[in-house]
Amino acid sequence: MSKDRIGNEEEPEIIYIPDEEGNEEEFEVIMKFEVDGSDAKYMMVVPLDSDGNEEEESEEVYAFRYEEDGDDLKLYTIESDEEWEIVEETFNTLVDEFDGEDNND
Repeated sequence: MSKDRIGNEEEPEIIYIPDEEGNEEEFEVIMKFEVDGSDAKYMMVVPLDSDGNEEEESEEVYAFRYEEDGDDLKLYTIESDEEWEIVEETFNTLVDEFDGEDNND
């Protein structure tokens, strides 16, 4: 099978995260990255709107530290301000680099 795709769209990675009541909510993984000098891996996710409305640009972005154990994915909330600052700085740097690639016209 060929992996050629029409356009530049990749299949989004979807994960399911249970809420406080145990109901699974759908999230799309928008970015995964590792922080330099650390073994920690992070992912940024956005909730998928159940009614399919993708025009909302004010979606909240959630960050989690994660570990992969075979096919199992373990998510951890980021609780320290120090860790948040590192994640936010790395995320912003990656977004700036990504935006720069798009604007090479």
